[in-house]
Amino acid sequence: MKEDTVINVRGMHCRSCEMLLADVLCDVDGVEKAVADSRKGTVVISARTPHAVESAKKAIEKAGYRVIA
Repeated sequence: MKEDTVINVRGMHCRSCEMLLADVLCDVDGVEKAVADSRKGTVVISARTPHAVESAKKAIEKAGYRVIA
């Protein structure tokens, strides 16, 4: 089952940040699509499982950004 999930992220400042996060997240197992928006401070991911969402959050943190609950 694929669902879209919005993740609030702090630390994105520009288009390069958006592209970096999208690339990082597309490498996460179970994530099919990722769209980052630095102006809104969000990343929208299409994930096949809830586990993929948690893995995506960890990948965001590992990339140097902060996930906001």
